[in-house]
Formats: sequence, C-alpha cells, structure tokens
Amino acid sequence: MDLQAYAHPAELPASEATRVARLLAIDGSESVSDVQLARHVANGLFPKAALALSDVLGRNRVVGSVIPEATFRRARKAGKTLSRDHSGRLYCVGRVVDALGRAYYGDQETINVFLNRPHPLLGGETPFDMARSGSAGAEAVLNLIRRAQAGFPV
Repeated sequence: MDLQAYAHPAELPASEATRVARLLAIDGSESVSDVQLARHVANGLFPKAALALSDVLGRNRVVGSVIPEATFRRARKAGKTLSRDHSGRLYCVGRVVDALGRAYYGDQETINVFLNRPHPLLGGETPFDMARSGSAGAEAVLNLIRRAQAGFPV
C-alpha cells in the first residue's frame, strides 16, 4: 500500500492492524487482527516487509537504517524471516507512517518533512530516529501526532 491510499480516508481499512499489515506487505493483510499482526511480528517478518516500507520511505531510510544491509541481504537470500527485534522496528516505523498517512492524507512531502525534522518534544531527535529506536520511541512519536490532531501545540 502506498501513501496515495491515505488521500481517501473513507476507503482505508478501519483497523490500524490491517493498514500496518498492508504497509508491511504481510500476506493476508486484508483482514488482519491486532493479535494476528502481533504474531507475525513476533515470529519475524519476511524481508519483503522492509522492501514494502522502502517503497514508501525510500530504500536508504529502511535498509541500512532500520535494518542493517547485511542482515537484510542474508535473510532475503536464505528466504528466512528477520529477527523479532528487526521485525519490531519495522512494525514501529510502520505504525508511525500509518498515523502520519492518516494525519496528512498521504501527502508524501509533508510526511517526509515531519519525519526528518528534529523536534523539541522528542528531545531534539527526529521522529524517524525516535520511531526506529523501538516501541517506546514509536509511542512517543504517536503521542506527538495524536496531540497535534487534537489541536494541542506541538
């Protein structure tokens, strides 16, 4: 799923799990529950999840940044899944991209600016760096997005 889909919110799946599963190219993503998505991430995502997220953010923002290049290549060549840690990082970034897609109606340029500009409420880190650091960092970025959507100054 690309960010253009977010330009038409009424056509998006209502479930965050389904939207994130689509962003990560998880098989059967048309009707993924929260529990199913959690199991996919815990069992390890296939390298195609990184490629799908790369289609949205750019390859160098995902492979080499969220997942080391060598790790990605080894898993892809062997047809194996990524580790739980790397899968979790992809999931965290996917959640943030989904939230931004909804907030900015899929506007790629605005999303990129937000992700890559240091933010004072994130200790001067960029939202992208905070999100890729793990679940707590992603949650901090998601809270920032929620505050902005609720009309609080951010």
